Amino acid sequence: METALIVFKQTVVMFLYMFAGYVLFRTEKMTIKGSKDIASLLVYLVIPTVIVNSFCVERTTAKIIEFVQSTLVSAGALVIAMIIAALIFKKKPIDNFGAAFSNAGFIGIPLVQAAFGDKAVFWIVGMIALVNMLQWSYGVRIITGEKSATGLKHLIVNPILVGTMIGLVLFLTGIGGHLPDVCRTTLAGISSLNAPLAMIVLGSYMAQADLKETILSAHLYAVSAVRLLAVPAVTLLIFSLVPFRQDMLLAIFIAAATPIGANVAVYAQLYDKNYPYACQTVVLTTLLSIITLPLMLLLAGAVL
Repeated sequence: METALIVFKQTVVMFLYMFAGYVLFRTEKMTIKGSKDIASLLVYLVIPTVIVNSFCVERTTAKIIEFVQSTLVSAGALVIAMIIAALIFKKKPIDNFGAAFSNAGFIGIPLVQAAFGDKAVFWIVGMIALVNMLQWSYGVRIITGEKSATGLKHLIVNPILVGTMIGLVLFLTGIGGHLPDVCRTTLAGISSLNAPLAMIVLGSYMAQADLKETILSAHLYAVSAVRLLAVPAVTLLIFSLVPFRQDMLLAIFIAAATPIGANVAVYAQLYDKNYPYACQTVVLTTLLSIITLPLMLLLAGAVL
């Protein structure tokens, strides 16, 4: 109950950030280029820094075991989501992509931080890295229908994966647990930008979408039900069988239960697909998540 309440309060805060982005875009204080620049800042600096910062802990056997366990659980959650999405939306590429991949980075990180503290981000870095790898490979193939849409070179230089590799090196060498205070302060300061900037960008997406059409679309509610209810419910059922620590499973579950990731809109725009519709899926699931996330956390608290 307490975790669900914390997540609910943080979700409300994030919606206020999103509303700020919506107003800025509607009043022409932010342009499409401006929102893209903020998204680039998030992808190339803020989220990689959050990940690096999460690895700056003492290297212990327990921590290494936690990382391995959390990565395996995250991989299982992603496989579940991809299978459900593929079965239901096989012939609808954007819906398939959206239902398969949660917003583990933009929304998952601040929610997990609010519920369990900054150090808990360590438990979801495996999911964030895997989401980005799979979006850039499997996800782009879904969107484009082409098996050779992406290359290994582009995957290797993905900034979030680079951040994960840097973080792992710092953690495994023990350097991360003994960084100078000035480095820790810098990492913490940049990391704190994640929630406000991410939601301001989502607010600009909301401003670009036809809200009336979005809210009245029965099909979008069906996509939302899969992403926000069906996928988390099946994931929770599987998690109930996993004998790992409860708070770690709850943190991963939060990341897995978040709405459709903003990257579906990014990739739709990049590959000249239905960008306005992709924005609508992001907007509606994000709006509905203020209700579904606390409910799912209440259910998870009872099950786990």
